[in-house]
Amino acid sequence: MTEENKANSTPEKANTAEKKPPAKKKEKPPAIEDKPFTEFMEQHFTPSLKDAFASKGIDEIELALKKEKIPVLGLESNPDCWQLQGKWSNRTFAIYFIDEDIKGQKAFTCTIDSKQPSTLESFMIDERRVNLDLLVLYTLQRLNGQKWLTRN
Repeated sequence: MTEENKANSTPEKANTAEKKPPAKKKEKPPAIEDKPFTEFMEQHFTPSLKDAFASKGIDEIELALKKEKIPVLGLESNPDCWQLQGKWSNRTFAIYFIDEDIKGQKAFTCTIDSKQPSTLESFMIDERRVNLDLLVLYTLQRLNGQKWLTRN
């Protein structure tokens, strides 16, 4: 009888194992960079950049996301584009998102004493992958190139 019980219990265990569906892979939440442009900029990039400035001792910075024309001489006829404008003390900079996409074309300007920028520079043109951390890093790196964050 014990052999019969063993024989009967084995197929039942095998059947239960066969009935279980395979474990589903956990779906990753979408990357924050895949969010709509304005949502990403307002909820993630702007606060992260503000925190990065604070870590450098710059607390009084004003950051604003606006859709305006690029204020460089000769570009007045171009269509409006999204830009993140930053201002502290007598310094102003802007990052332009020409394609309304963080992975698209970007440009940069900076000025002192509220003058009109005279040069539009390309920004992050060699990056294949663009994410929040890289955007913050390149912004700080570019401003540091102007010696706005640290002195020589």
